[in-house]
Amino acid sequence: MPRELFGDVVEPSIKVGSKKWYTVPLSIAVHVVIFAVIIIIPLMAVEALPTPQDAMMAFVAAPPPPPPPPPPPPPPAAAAAPKAPTTPVNPAAAPIEAPAEIKPEVAAPVAGVEGVVGGVEGGVPGGVVGGVVGGLPEAPPPPPPPAPVRVGGNIKPPQKRKHVNPIYPPIAQSARVQGVVIIEAIIGTDGKVKEAKVLRSIPLLDQAALDAVRQWEFTPTLLNGVPVPVIMTVTVNFTLQ
Repeated sequence: MPRELFGDVVEPSIKVGSKKWYTVPLSIAVHVVIFAVIIIIPLMAVEALPTPQDAMMAFVAAPPPPPPPPPPPPPPAAAAAPKAPTTPVNPAAAPIEAPAEIKPEVAAPVAGVEGVVGGVEGGVPGGVVGGVVGGLPEAPPPPPPPAPVRVGGNIKPPQKRKHVNPIYPPIAQSARVQGVVIIEAIIGTDGKVKEAKVLRSIPLLDQAALDAVRQWEFTPTLLNGVPVPVIMTVTVNFTLQ
C-alpha cells in the first residue's frame, strides 16, 4: 500500500532515543579521562625534563651585583671654640704675680772701663754684650779687574805718551838682520804695558823689541767713562843705518 505523502514526517521510521539513558554521561566521562591523560599528566612530569648542560649555562650572564650602599652623611662641623680675647702685654708693666725665680740684672757698659760682663779676653774697650768673638769678619776681597777689550770699533787705540827706542842687538847688526817685529800688548788702566808677546817673529830681534815695548806708556782708554785695559797690536821696526 503506497505511503501517504508526508507519512514519514508524521510517523518516522527511525526513532530517536532508542539507546539507554546512561550513554551520554558515559561518553562525557570517557572524554574527560582522555583529556587528562593527554594534557594534565605531561604537565605534572616536570622533574623528568632534561636539565641544560654546563656548557650552555656558561652563556647565561650572571645577575649584576647589588649597588653599593650610599656613603654616610658627613658629621656636622664642630662649632669653633671661642677664642679668649688677647690683651697686649706691656713689657715695662709690673707683673701681677711674683715670679718663681729672680735673675740678676746685667750691668750696662760704663764709659772708660775696659771690658764688660761676659766679654771676651783680649777684647776691645767699649765692646758690647753678645758681640762677635774676634771682632768683625774680614772684609770681602776686592772685585776682579775688568777683562781687557780689543781695540776696534767704538774702542779707539790709546795715544802713546812715552816712547823708548829698541836697542839693536850687535849680533843682528853683524848679521845684517833687519825687519819689523809685530807684538801684541795689553795696556792697563794706568796706560802702562802689562803683558807683551810676539806675533811676527825675527829671532835675533824679538827680545830687543819686547824690552822696548814694555817701557812704552799710553793714555788710559775709557769705556762709558771708566778706564779699562785694552789689547792692541804694535810694531817695532829695525833698520840698519
